[in-house]
Amino acid sequence: MPIISKITQGKKNPERYNIFFEDKYAFSVDEAVLVRYQLTKGKELDQWTIEEINFEDEIRKAYNKALYYLGFRMRSEGEVRQKLKEKEYGEAVIDEAIKKLYTHNFLDDQQFSEALMRTQINSGKKGPRAIQQDMQKRGIDKQMQKDVLDSYSEEEQLEIAKGLAEKIALKEKMKTPSQIHQKISDTLLRKGYNYSLIKLAIEELDLEKDEDQWTEIVTEQGDKLWRKHSNKLTGYDLKSKVKQGLYQKGFPGEVINEYLDKKELEND
Repeated sequence: MPIISKITQGKKNPERYNIFFEDKYAFSVDEAVLVRYQLTKGKELDQWTIEEINFEDEIRKAYNKALYYLGFRMRSEGEVRQKLKEKEYGEAVIDEAIKKLYTHNFLDDQQFSEALMRTQINSGKKGPRAIQQDMQKRGIDKQMQKDVLDSYSEEEQLEIAKGLAEKIALKEKMKTPSQIHQKISDTLLRKGYNYSLIKLAIEELDLEKDEDQWTEIVTEQGDKLWRKHSNKLTGYDLKSKVKQGLYQKGFPGEVINEYLDKKELEND
């Protein structure tokens, strides 16, 4: 059986030690592994123990790599596992490294999920579906996803959705109620809110326009359509194309006819 003839401290990493048999380099180990196995000059090692030491050292390296990764921000177990897989650690090594991380409280998927949800709510104004997708992507257990998201009440969701809807309505004030409604629906769906909650958020908005507002809006959008199609169309065909476009945007028939009558007078 080989006998340790020399142990030297690593130059690049002083927490690692080089083990020599008959003055020839054999392998290196982390300081924690060195202490655990009481590796000293003159100690005899059998092949089984050497393999056990190397396995333990791989776990320690994976553990240290995970700690470095976790040093930037909180991570889920799934994210840490994926990172260690990318570094080509074996499944058994990763499993043991993950156990150590839990033992020393460096991993906590429950706490991570709750923090992730709060960040997504406060910063991204996201709904449950979008948050759940993010949790799924990070490898959070499905039951844990449900348990955490259960604390995101419908009242809180509605309050946030209403705030988003109001901002969109204000920003898109030069659009028709139909266009604003569609914009809000599309945005809130992307944010992860369900249809019934979106409907409630929109119902509380006053999207109606008075006569002056309709005139201003139809003039702006109608003129854009007129310019777009006037290069290829004239007369009745141009009016029909613009009329069709305005209908699709949600303008009432009387507003469209008034605009087109005015436009016809301008071009006589």
